[in-house]
Amino acid sequence: MKSKIPFLDLKQFPDHLKDELKEKFSELLDKGVFSGSEEVIRFEQKLSQLLGAPFVISCSNGTDALELALRALGIGQNDEVIIPAMSWVSTAEAVILVGAKPIFIDTDTSGLIDLEILDLSFTSKTKAIIPVHLYGKMVNMKKLVKWAESKGIFVIEDAAQAFGTFQIGISAGLHGDIGCFSFYPSKNLGALGEAGALITKDAKLAEKLKILRNHGQEVRDHHVTIGRNARIDTIQAGFLNVILNYFKEWQSTRKSLSKIYVDNLKNIDWIKLPDGTDLSDHNLHLFVIRTKFRNELREHMFQNGVETSIHYPTAIPQLSPYHSKKEFPESETLAKEVISLPMNPFLSEETVKKICEVIKSYKPDIPFAEKN
Repeated sequence: MKSKIPFLDLKQFPDHLKDELKEKFSELLDKGVFSGSEEVIRFEQKLSQLLGAPFVISCSNGTDALELALRALGIGQNDEVIIPAMSWVSTAEAVILVGAKPIFIDTDTSGLIDLEILDLSFTSKTKAIIPVHLYGKMVNMKKLVKWAESKGIFVIEDAAQAFGTFQIGISAGLHGDIGCFSFYPSKNLGALGEAGALITKDAKLAEKLKILRNHGQEVRDHHVTIGRNARIDTIQAGFLNVILNYFKEWQSTRKSLSKIYVDNLKNIDWIKLPDGTDLSDHNLHLFVIRTKFRNELREHMFQNGVETSIHYPTAIPQLSPYHSKKEFPESETLAKEVISLPMNPFLSEETVKKICEVIKSYKPDIPFAEKN
């Protein structure tokens, strides 16, 4: 059955924005500059201003951002890095790519790294921790940073899904040593291809990151270390400069749509709604609910013309390349229960209300014992 309400359809960009993007493409095509240039500098300056970040280093994508951060902090062979069991694989992938070992830790009921069990994963080999601001909801960074400082380890924030979130007035990515962002097209701030960025308060780290992303060069043909090609494309920086002008408006729309979901679904006792969607530390990148009837509800919604998604169907340590013998009960349960509802600034209020009606029309077969 073809979905009538897609989970996300990027063709829904408003016509005036499409025109602006076409104009930007034409402008760059006429200039003939496709790597570096003032477009990239302008993008980094815009991010710095919006996030209050002293140093912004644009790069090729969010996965490369994580790898660059690890390398800049000197993490490699025989080192251990604590990461949550529930995330997109990039978090673990980057750790392995630098030669270190990911040490998985279970999550809380929201899918965020469980701060109450951090000591159980710490060893003499632990050099860093990567909290993931999953679904756009920030981890309690004051508590996590205090713990990390007591252990003398680095904090790399995986803020790939959390652009535009703030906690105690500080942007995601600036609480720890380095913050990593993704501008994959489906993100709150999305390019028309691959792109990413890192932010930090440390000038020396910023300089290391700039060198690492550009083949280890301080200046052209002067290579001081082994780096890689992880620069952002000029054309993606240009597109992002255009799209950034709509970011705050789109965020406001996400918050409004989230309130409709909450108001309409809050009395359904077989659904758990996300926490803190009205706060500044949740950017509503995804609106994820939990239910024991996930698969049945998802099929019901599909049959009624509503497309959904699952983020993520398998905890990372259960994937064969990252296999761990340990159990992660909360993460494993999340993988079986989470369902992502449509959430993007191109949805109308009427559409979200219709989605809610479809959900409310589903009648789960709840055993009598669970009703009493």
